[in-house]
Amino acid sequence: MIAYVDGKLAYKDPTQAILDVNGIGYEIRISLATYSKLAPEGEKAKLYTYQHVKEDGQTLYGFLDPNEKALFLQLISVSGIGPGTGIVMVSSMSVGEIRQAIVNEDVRSIQSIKGVGPKTAQRVVLELKDKLRKDELLAKAGIDTVPLAKAHNTNRSEALAALVTLGFARAAAEKTLDQIQHKHGNDLSVEELIKFALKSH
Repeated sequence: MIAYVDGKLAYKDPTQAILDVNGIGYEIRISLATYSKLAPEGEKAKLYTYQHVKEDGQTLYGFLDPNEKALFLQLISVSGIGPGTGIVMVSSMSVGEIRQAIVNEDVRSIQSIKGVGPKTAQRVVLELKDKLRKDELLAKAGIDTVPLAKAHNTNRSEALAALVTLGFARAAAEKTLDQIQHKHGNDLSVEELIKFALKSH
């Protein structure tokens, strides 16, 4: 099992990236969210990966954010959702939006995703809502539910919790933090993230 691939970004388009690791090019299927945040070609990149093995081949799926990979793995654990549909789901909605739809039992939002029928959408909600609610409670208690999430993701989740406490809507706070990290990088402290977020409103 390949947990992540760390190398030079040789090529990217909205559905795939090729990472060069010591002269070997790894072709990795990616989500739109990952594509939009990837570094320019020729720069270093690290993707958290899931290796899908079938009789007729192997496919690597990659994500910049460990939280996106964790959600993708939860989605494909549901009967009727393969990696192809999973990647479409995390490309159609943000991690926060999908989590919120599942926790709020919003079957209609999940069903609006291409390739997800009403029965599959209901299964997603039924099978994942309790798990995601538990994850949210643990996250609020400061317990990281995603292994391999780096310190900056911990900073981000702390900043997010603080902003929600300060009265931000969770979805708006997540969007603001995404924009800040995209503009200023992922190495900001919790305090810097909160200050930038407060200034942007």
